[in-house]
Amino acid sequence: MRAGDLISDEIPTLNGDDNALFAMQLLDEYKMKHLAVVEGKRFLGLLSDSSVLEIINYEAPLLESVDLLQKVYIQNDQHVYDVVNLAAEFQLSAIPILDIDQNFDGVVSIYNLIRELSKVAAMKEPGGIIVLEMNQHDYSLSEIAQIVESNDALVLSANVTSIPNSTKMEVTLKVNRTNMDGILQTFSRYDYTISASFHQSKMDDTLHDRYDELMRYLKI
Repeated sequence: MRAGDLISDEIPTLNGDDNALFAMQLLDEYKMKHLAVVEGKRFLGLLSDSSVLEIINYEAPLLESVDLLQKVYIQNDQHVYDVVNLAAEFQLSAIPILDIDQNFDGVVSIYNLIRELSKVAAMKEPGGIIVLEMNQHDYSLSEIAQIVESNDALVLSANVTSIPNSTKMEVTLKVNRTNMDGILQTFSRYDYTISASFHQSKMDDTLHDRYDELMRYLKI
């Protein structure tokens, strides 16, 4: 999935001749912490709810305050994980998207991003979760998938997380089986370290409720 596929038409943009008062109204109305400022198809930067308060003359055009705008963006052909990384690094609620010619395409809202990530991670698909711990040089997704498939199951998603100050890593698997006893036994037989496992049949309601609560909190 590419960044351009996640562009939201629901999030407004600011023009360079808009002023801080109008910007604050839009930020409040749409419950956003960031809005893109553009001039035609030219991206001027990202205005935050904190930087708008630093503008001395609230009635002056935003063009006079471009030094307060964040010059952060993602190309429309970059992967969704690049969007996640940028959003996390700068704590963005809206991520500007530019095309190959540096023209402004639109923004990805954090709400759409979370919604789409839940699909990528197969969050709502029935099944279970297995967390493996291993040395980085021992990681082989093909072998892991073979072990799961040898138990008549499929890997729906896999996520790799490095363990800080260590050469080890965690691999979080989502499989399409709620009864994972056979899969866990096979991993143990191949000397894999199983950090945790979650039979989703027992946690579906809680997980889905928390997801729905998060969506309501973000005003989805």
